Amino acid sequence: MTAPLVAVAHGSRDPRSAATIHALLDVVRAARPDLDVRVAFLDLSAPRVGDVLSAVHGDGHSAAVVVPLLLGRAFHARVDVPAAVADVERRYPRFRVHVSDVLGPDPRLDGAAWRRLLDEGADPDDPELGVVLAGAGSSHAAANRLVADVADRWQAKAAWAGVVPAFAAAAEPDVPAAIEALRARGARRFAVASWFLAPGLLPDRIIGLAREHATDPLIAAPMADDEGVADLIVHRYAETLTAAPLQLSAAL
Repeated sequence: MTAPLVAVAHGSRDPRSAATIHALLDVVRAARPDLDVRVAFLDLSAPRVGDVLSAVHGDGHSAAVVVPLLLGRAFHARVDVPAAVADVERRYPRFRVHVSDVLGPDPRLDGAAWRRLLDEGADPDDPELGVVLAGAGSSHAAANRLVADVADRWQAKAAWAGVVPAFAAAAEPDVPAAIEALRARGARRFAVASWFLAPGLLPDRIIGLAREHATDPLIAAPMADDEGVADLIVHRYAETLTAAPLQLSAAL
């Protein structure tokens, strides 16, 4: 019996967020109809991780693979996901939950965010365009560095006036500071790229600040149900299943 893939997202009070995550997992199911794919949330949305894993156990599975839908290894990846898994394994001592790496860093995420930006009309050959690559922000510096690294890679392959990371909370620069930095580099037009999987409070904060501090900025949609992100989720599942001593007949 193949171990189910349990995709775990952060969760949000904004119903658009959960709907977007469900749409993303529909793309995963379409790509791999042989997999049992389930969705769970850490907080603020249902169903919760413990309830989904309990249901997997109740369906007769001896193991599951959790794929955190997180873009970096910040607090949720280092604390919340392991705690939720440990609680389930305490309740079901013979049930094994294997946790994959988070989604980032990976070129498929870079590609998804890049495509969303170009979909909004950003021209890679426009030397007067300044691009803000906007992420959530974290007290964990390494998670913020991942966003900055993407900005550096984009800068190297485009003729833009600049690409500057910005964060909604917990890290600098914020959006106004990023826009001012881009103006200092000669940007006359602005675009905001989204280092988010789904819409919600923090992406809305980014959008509001961008519109306050720039005239008619291009606003890219979150990565959402991009096929590259779906492929990455399947990849994280497959590499975890291969590495784990599950002894299951998964068709990888």
